[in-house]
Amino acid sequence: MTADRFSRRDFGRLAGFAGAAAVLPARPGTARATVRTGATLPAGDSGLWRVTGPMLRGLEDFDDTVRAFMQERSIPCGSLAVARGGRLLLARGYSWGARATRDTGPASLFRTASVSKPVTAAAVLRLIQDGRLRPSDRMTDLLKVGAPADPRLAEVTVARLLRHLGGWDREVSGDPMFNDAAIATALGRPLPIGQDDIVRYVTARPLDHAPGTAFAYSNYGYLLLGRIIEKVTGRPYAAYVRDAVLAPLGITRMRLGRTLLPAAGEVPYYSQYKGTTVMDPSGAQVAAPYGTFNQENNAFNCGWLATAVDLVRLARVYDGVTPVLSAASVAQALAVPETGAARGRYYACGWHVRRTDRGPVTWHSGSLPGTHTLLVRRFDGLTWAVMFDQRDDPSGEPYRDIDTALHDTADDMPDWPSGDVTGTRL
Repeated sequence: MTADRFSRRDFGRLAGFAGAAAVLPARPGTARATVRTGATLPAGDSGLWRVTGPMLRGLEDFDDTVRAFMQERSIPCGSLAVARGGRLLLARGYSWGARATRDTGPASLFRTASVSKPVTAAAVLRLIQDGRLRPSDRMTDLLKVGAPADPRLAEVTVARLLRHLGGWDREVSGDPMFNDAAIATALGRPLPIGQDDIVRYVTARPLDHAPGTAFAYSNYGYLLLGRIIEKVTGRPYAAYVRDAVLAPLGITRMRLGRTLLPAAGEVPYYSQYKGTTVMDPSGAQVAAPYGTFNQENNAFNCGWLATAVDLVRLARVYDGVTPVLSAASVAQALAVPETGAARGRYYACGWHVRRTDRGPVTWHSGSLPGTHTLLVRRFDGLTWAVMFDQRDDPSGEPYRDIDTALHDTADDMPDWPSGDVTGTRL
């Protein structure tokens, strides 16, 4: 561990047994307890650090890692689940500071942001496995999108949508899923806009790349995949996903989130920023997580609520050992795309993939105002999901650092405990 990474062992070990809960004060001393060189807790924030949920003995370093990360960024709510070889080893909820007005537990729901993409991809792959859809099927044959401005739209296939090869590039022409005001103006209609408006707007614009020639991450492409699921099945997207993907895994809590109406058990979201609402034409300034983007329009690409345990269970789909997807379907889904791999990295169907000397690592991160999430599958059978109710703060510390921190924690484990906390009430 290098000096510029989290000093996990600066903290005393937290109590860690199946079903145990720990309530600890901030580090003793002054109100500005140091958690990492160059990072301090805000003066006056003397809130308690609270941990709930089961954990097998020997995994205390994971608590320390999350504690360091949350405290140096003043994140109110977090959750972590860790599994190995299909066994759930840890399912924790973390609360920090005065803004955490209720304890976060392993059953707390968080917005998953783009970690919704492996969910949508799994549903599409199931339709392919069942013979109801083909990777080569053209989007324009499946959906009525109107007269396209670019004839190359006919080359957009299901496989290319899954791999972000459809030809839309948000770095070039912006992300239509988060450009509501401009779309409303272009279409001459008031806010809020709907998915049909987004499709109409994008179809009337040229593509940024020829389909299949360049990877460009596209939230819009996953909106189209969700609409394809509805077209092929004749059912609402969420209903099909629940029956075909979630129910066979025993996942019952996941549901689509709402912009302004929290679900029972959903955490509150925080941001230091405000912005103009896109949910009505009032021009009102609102907290960034509550109305600066339309959660309902982003249901298929960023819309699911889940617990960290739900996401770890979902990841098993891509091990090829569940009723959802066969091993053959998973191999096809994670294969190198037509654009190839750059330095051993590429985007498969709903997952980033990195080839290493020890084996592949697949992951997906998610980020929205008020949300930062990460789901990781490793070559050694480890899977973890971590979720926070904040993605920005005055410290300026990057939130992507949790990726390296958790890999370091896992790599430093001398032994992994046996056992499984799945049966523990969450």
